[in-house]
Amino acid sequence: MDFNLKMPYRAKESHKGTFGKILNFAGSDYMTGAAYLSSVSALKTGCGYVILCSYPKVISAVSAMTPDIVFAPHSGLLNRLKEATVITFGCGIPNDAPSSILFHKVFENAPDIPAVIDAGGISLLSGNENIKLPSELILTPHPKEASVLLGVDLTEILNDTEFYAKVISKKYNCVTVLKSHNTVVCSKNLEIYINETGCSALAKAGSGDVLTGIIGGLLAQKCTPFDAARIGVYLHGLCGDLAKNDLTEYGVLASDLVRYIPNAIKTLL
Repeated sequence: MDFNLKMPYRAKESHKGTFGKILNFAGSDYMTGAAYLSSVSALKTGCGYVILCSYPKVISAVSAMTPDIVFAPHSGLLNRLKEATVITFGCGIPNDAPSSILFHKVFENAPDIPAVIDAGGISLLSGNENIKLPSELILTPHPKEASVLLGVDLTEILNDTEFYAKVISKKYNCVTVLKSHNTVVCSKNLEIYINETGCSALAKAGSGDVLTGIIGGLLAQKCTPFDAARIGVYLHGLCGDLAKNDLTEYGVLASDLVRYIPNAIKTLL
C-alpha cells in the first residue's frame, strides 16, 4: 500500500451537498453502459450527488438500472451547470458534430468548475485546441488517445509514457492520467506518480468509465486534482486485484469493479 494516499475526510455533520455534486456528460444511443458505470462509481466513491446529463434513450436505460442517479436532458444544461461542483465529460460520447457543440457549450459556460475529461471528450479536445479549459483539469487518455492529442506515433508514447504524460500536462496545464499496465499520473508541476495496482482484469470495455467516476467522486470531495488522480488510479487498480481473486482475471466485468470500490477504500482508511 502507498501510505501517502489517503481518502478525503468525511464530516459527521454533513448532507449530500457536503460531498459534491457531479454533472456527468456521458453516454450515447449505443453506449449507455458508459453513462451508468461512470455515474455509479462516483457515488460508490463517496460523492453526494450525481446528475447524468445525456440523451433520452440513455436516461431511460440507466434509470431502469439504478434509482441512485438524477437525470437531466441536454436542454437544461445551463441551469445544471450552475449547480455543479465537478464536471465529468466524455464516457461513451461519440466524436461527432452534436458532441462538439455540447463540448463547446459546457466549457464556455463553466470555465471555473473542476473537470475530468475522458474518452470521447479527449477526442473532441484534440479538435478544439483553442477552447478555454478549467484551471483544475484532469485528462485521462489511454496511449492511443495521447498519440492523437500530441500528434505523436503510438509506438513513441508506449516507449516512454512518463515523458509523454509530462508533455500532455504541460500542453494543457492539467493533471494527466496516462493509462497503461502501470498508469502514470503527472501533476501540473510535472510531479510523477506511477501506480502499481491492477492486472489484466481491467482490460475490459467500461473499465475506464469506472476510473473516471472514481476520480470525479474524489474531486467532488475536495481532493486536489493530483490527489484525486493518484488515489483514483490506486483504488481502480485495487478493485481489479480484489475482483480477480474471486472471479479470475478472465471473468471480471467493468460492472464488477463497482462492487469492489468499498473494499478498496477500506485499505486507505
